[in-house]
Amino acid sequence: MFLLTDGSMRARGVRVQGHDEMAMELLFWELEQHLKSSSGASVVAIDNKIEQAMDLVKSHLMYAVREEVEVLKEQIKELIERNSQLEQENTLLKTLASPEQLAQFQAQVQTGSPPAPPSSATTGPPSTSALAQPTSHSSGPSA
Repeated sequence: MFLLTDGSMRARGVRVQGHDEMAMELLFWELEQHLKSSSGASVVAIDNKIEQAMDLVKSHLMYAVREEVEVLKEQIKELIERNSQLEQENTLLKTLASPEQLAQFQAQVQTGSPPAPPSSATTGPPSTSALAQPTSHSSGPSA
C-alpha cells in the first residue's frame, strides 16, 4: 500500500500488485534519493517524478477496474443463463404437477412452511396429458 497526496495534499492509499508494485517501489526510491541529493534545487524534476507515479497508479487502477468489469459481465451472463434454465424447469414442473400438488405448494409458499413429504393421497400416476413434454422445453434433461 502506498500513500500518495493529491493537489490538496490529502493522503490517499493505493494498493498495487506484481510488476506495478515493483515499479512503484523503484519510482519512489528514485524520488527519495533525488530529494536527498538535490536539496531542493530541482523542483521540476520532482514534479515530473510525482506525475509519473500518479500516471502509473492511474493506469494500474484503470486496468484493475476493466478486469473486474469483465469478470462481472461474465458472472451476469452466467446468472442470466441459469435463471432462464430455472424458469424453463419451473414451467415444466408446473405442467407436470397435479392440481392438488400445485395447491399444496401455493399454501406452503403463502405460509412459509417447509415442503411436506409426499403422501400417497396426493401422489398418483400422472395423467398421460401431463407427461407430454412441451416441445419448447426439450433442450435437455432437467435437474
